[in-house]
Amino acid sequence: MSSSASPASVSRPPARNPFTGPEEEGPQLRRALGEAIVAGVLVLLTYVALDWYRGVPSMLGMTLDGGAMVGLAIAGIALVLVRRRFPAGSVLGLSALMGLFPATGLLTAVASYTAARQTAERRRRATMLLAGLAMAPLACFVSAPLTGLGSRPYGLVLGAVLAATTVLVPGLVGTASGQQDHLVRALRERTAAAEEARRLADSEARMHERSRIAAEMHDLVGHRLSLISLHAGGLEMALQEQSPELRDEAALVRGATRDAMRELREALGVLGPLARDTGTDALTDATGTRADIEALVAESRGVGVPVEFSWEGADLDARPARVRRAVHRVARESLTNVHRYAAGAHVTVAVAHAGERVSVRVRNGVPPVPPATTTGLGSGRGLTGLRERVALLGGSLEAGVTPGGGFAVTADLPADPAAAAPLAADAASYEESPQGTADESGRGLRRLQRGLTSAATGLLGLVGVGAMMLFGVMLVNDAKPSRPYHPFEPRVGMPQEQLQKHGISDYDVTRAAAAGREPRRPESAQDCMYPWVDDRAKGGRLQIVRYCFRSDTLISIDRFTVPVVTEPQPPRGSSTHD
Repeated sequence: MSSSASPASVSRPPARNPFTGPEEEGPQLRRALGEAIVAGVLVLLTYVALDWYRGVPSMLGMTLDGGAMVGLAIAGIALVLVRRRFPAGSVLGLSALMGLFPATGLLTAVASYTAARQTAERRRRATMLLAGLAMAPLACFVSAPLTGLGSRPYGLVLGAVLAATTVLVPGLVGTASGQQDHLVRALRERTAAAEEARRLADSEARMHERSRIAAEMHDLVGHRLSLISLHAGGLEMALQEQSPELRDEAALVRGATRDAMRELREALGVLGPLARDTGTDALTDATGTRADIEALVAESRGVGVPVEFSWEGADLDARPARVRRAVHRVARESLTNVHRYAAGAHVTVAVAHAGERVSVRVRNGVPPVPPATTTGLGSGRGLTGLRERVALLGGSLEAGVTPGGGFAVTADLPADPAAAAPLAADAASYEESPQGTADESGRGLRRLQRGLTSAATGLLGLVGVGAMMLFGVMLVNDAKPSRPYHPFEPRVGMPQEQLQKHGISDYDVTRAAAAGREPRRPESAQDCMYPWVDDRAKGGRLQIVRYCFRSDTLISIDRFTVPVVTEPQPPRGSSTHD
């Protein structure tokens, strides 16, 4: 953030859309439209699922007319769209709306999950969920007589079931998801901090190596300038008597050399304290030659490290000093790492000088004794410095674990770097790793995979919530006490159509059984009806009920019995044929 930003611009949160949050206007509208369509589909599917179970719609407030249901559905869609901006209002509003129109149950589950996931404060989240749990039973209790739910106690129980399946369960899942999001965010922040620390450490290692190179330049150039100044002083003394006119020129050369030494120190002083190699490892003009590398190998052998040395090609004494010193630094840093992390392992040091290229390869095997846990795997700063030094010369350095479990460092650099090659390299090009490039190229694919996974998980969650909701409603509905059964009893004065509607109609067999044996009909009867009766005779007699009508109105109900007529059985042993 720039320093010119005003405090208001820093502290004020970005403008948020009530539907989707701080995004571009186009994506906001498209996302809101998509969510509205999905919400409408969820309401329709919930209604169809409840209608599939016979008897539930009339008991779940679906006796409302079509206009009222459409209005309640639109209100539910609007509430679920603002769940990110107003989480508590969305949950409470949908919980109350569910008491009037239970088809909005899945919308309530979506709002409860989202609100619980994005609410970080524990007390606020718990208050919101508890209020939603109380709102749904209260709304069902109040609206039960108006929406056809039946008694208020039944509405209270049904509201509790709906609240548990659409508010409590999604809220708990959303709480767990929110805690997981916070944990992942914290891990990402720690990873980013560790990556930043590593980058700073690498930068420090590169600057340290550049300071070392500057010290080497100071020593090399300073030594040459000192020789020039020494010879110029001797020349000045010799010309003082032989050629006084040239003495001033020699004095000018000596003064210019002294000024060059001072300016060199000032120019290199901007790099800070110059890192130097001191003691027996001090860099000299012979650094990097074959004899120098053999001396390094001999030192390692002296401390018990088995080192195998090979040199191919001519010596490097005729090559530039910075090339020889780079070869020395690669060999020495690699052997130092072997001493620290692979003591006792077999080591091979190979230097090849072929044409205009110089390669240095140091490889070690698996150490017989694993390194102490305190040493770890090292900070990697030494290799970062080597990579910086080799890159400044236009070469490359590779370091990594070998297939056998050892470690290898390979440097390839030009034997005579171009004089015009800049001494400063782009450090950022060495910070970028192939793995980082691969991660950048696959970021879009991983984002798509995460989106598909989230969509599938959300769909399965909605299916599970819908199944629990329907199952709970069915249990409550089946447990509801049913009305006592009152059989239909015809009474005098009922119309004939009402009797026929309840299944009472004339039956020819019963009419034939009553013919000649029935009591006298009423004089005003215009027609009589003999419905079906139980054909099981009691005491040899069949019970019959007769309904007589006048002008299609029942005027009499007569119950009587008639004897059961049976065919005589032929005598035993007689034939049934003539």
